Amino acid sequence: MDDVRVRKAGLADAGVVTGLVGALLSELSAGQNDTPRAVMLAVAESLLSGGASYTVFLAEDGAGRPLGVATLSEGACISTLGRFGTIRELYVTPESRSAGVGRVLIRAVLDHGRAHRWTRVEVGAPSAAEWPDSLRFYKREGFTEIGPRLKFRLA
Repeated sequence: MDDVRVRKAGLADAGVVTGLVGALLSELSAGQNDTPRAVMLAVAESLLSGGASYTVFLAEDGAGRPLGVATLSEGACISTLGRFGTIRELYVTPESRSAGVGRVLIRAVLDHGRAHRWTRVEVGAPSAAEWPDSLRFYKREGFTEIGPRLKFRLA
């Protein structure tokens, strides 16, 4: 896709970002995402108005229509030898898949990481059994598997 541009999202983009992340969650949960859009929007606005530890990239076509989103956060630990980034959400609209949009978003994320002197970028990919195309995409972009992730919900 030749007319794809990627830019950092700002507070004014919170609605678009929320819509894309909502579509991702709906797709991952087979339509069972029950988080109210107003709640997601409030969180997006809070994160987008915060500090440098949370960044969002939007992919758009030449007319400014959203094609995809990548959200990332910065962390730090000894095992990664300092600061690193984690892709929290990456979504490309179904009609824009296999057109290079994901690759352009990944490149923006990696360039951001290099500019911030991160040691690496991680991503929690969905189940390989359920989402083999996602795993193949990340591997094709140079990511390697480091093991499963677990969560403990506090709120």
